[in-house]
Amino acid sequence: MLFSSLTAWLSHLETAHPVGIDMGLDRINRVKAALGLHFDCPVITVAGTNGKGSTCAYLESILLASGYKVGCHMSPHLLSFNERARVNGEEVKDDLLLEHFAAVERARVSLVNAPTLTYFEFTTLAIMHLFSNANLDAVVLEVGMGGRLDAVNIVDADCAIVTSIDIDHADFLGGTREAIGLEKAGIFRAGGIAVCGDPVPPQSLIDYAEKLGCDLWLQGRDYNFQGDKQQWGWAGRQKRFSGLGYPALRGANQILNASAVIASLMALHQRLPVSAQDIRNGFALVELPGRFQVLPGQPTVVLDVAHNPHAAATLGQGLDKMGYHPYTYAVFGVMADKDIAGVIKPLLNSVDFWFCTDLPTPRAASAKAISERLEELGVAVKNGEDGGIECFPDPAAAYQKALSKAGEGDRIVIFGSFYTVAGVMAYRNNQAH
Repeated sequence: MLFSSLTAWLSHLETAHPVGIDMGLDRINRVKAALGLHFDCPVITVAGTNGKGSTCAYLESILLASGYKVGCHMSPHLLSFNERARVNGEEVKDDLLLEHFAAVERARVSLVNAPTLTYFEFTTLAIMHLFSNANLDAVVLEVGMGGRLDAVNIVDADCAIVTSIDIDHADFLGGTREAIGLEKAGIFRAGGIAVCGDPVPPQSLIDYAEKLGCDLWLQGRDYNFQGDKQQWGWAGRQKRFSGLGYPALRGANQILNASAVIASLMALHQRLPVSAQDIRNGFALVELPGRFQVLPGQPTVVLDVAHNPHAAATLGQGLDKMGYHPYTYAVFGVMADKDIAGVIKPLLNSVDFWFCTDLPTPRAASAKAISERLEELGVAVKNGEDGGIECFPDPAAAYQKALSKAGEGDRIVIFGSFYTVAGVMAYRNNQAH
């Protein structure tokens, strides 16, 4: 069945497969084969617990600054599905996406005992098919969850990057860094380039890369970085760059991500040469909404999709470096399967008022459940001047209340799920029009 609008396709895909997450590549590989999907240009895949989006954005920005034609797939999206597919830095329009949705559906139904695909599998396949037909010089693909069994892993990457490794999605990936590291290393390919940006990589990842005979780049062994307040430098196997400006993306871990990006581009330099100036320009011009994004104006507003303890700790470090604000208001909503206490703890000393919000998905924790976690961690439920917790039906309502209470010198931090950040972004966009 073919649909005539992107909206209709996406609502169909939300229920087309019996479960939302279905780990395994058998079904999608059958459809990939029927499509005849392959790439004629270098492909870079990016997995990791945190930092995937920033890493993809840096790669895309540097390669575009170098004059290459680039396809970039990232997920999830904040406001519109089209954010997931960019060609040459521009979001792909609906009509072009529809062609490739239709191609995937035709390939799927052509099979005997046609398999169903999850929303992520189907849309990833459609975007890959679009890229494979777009005459590109390079393709950057963000892995969804894990690595080994993720839909993106149907493609053999020329360079596979694993950013940070921390505990998230433990039900699917395992409850230790060693187990999760091995799942994420599943994107490595025999003899291919493998880069790990985590400063303390699990041994399981190193062993697996060595077993495959990968060209493995480890931070601290094959490359390193150092910096002061003004600029930073990178040194690798045969190459060094000094006097680099800090990337336009803010946040405590961005130099870790940026360093792994330079390592991957140096490892690929024979196929995709880039100059020092391209690297500088790429870092200076990069944009990525919702990652320690500080909006202009007063009060200070910070948007961050930190939704696991590791990302929340990084957000906390970023907030600490921002200077003095009399009061900080947090708008916070998160999925029920997250370590909610672990996400809250790193921010307890930074936040004075907690505005908990329901989110428009059955997977979300209720505002009431979040407020109960806060109480267990010792936050007082009082709506006085010296701190407290309130509950709201949606992020926009929580944000409006924060705006009404915050003084010019204060700060509002919107964090947690993509839905939390998207809800506030959508409200702000509506107000602007």
